[in-house]
Amino acid sequence: MVAVVDPDECVGCEVCVDECESGAISMKDDIAVIDESKCNECESCVDACPSEAISMK
Repeated sequence: MVAVVDPDECVGCEVCVDECESGAISMKDDIAVIDESKCNECESCVDACPSEAISMK
């Protein structure tokens, strides 16, 4: 499983960037982008996202 961002739901708040301990999340055009090769599947971004834009797939 890996974290996936729904770009239609992401509000660009960057909370997930701060929460990601593995540095897998960056911002592009005000939307969170997850580097699957760095994601350790900890789900901290899923829990932290206030708009529920991140899920595990």
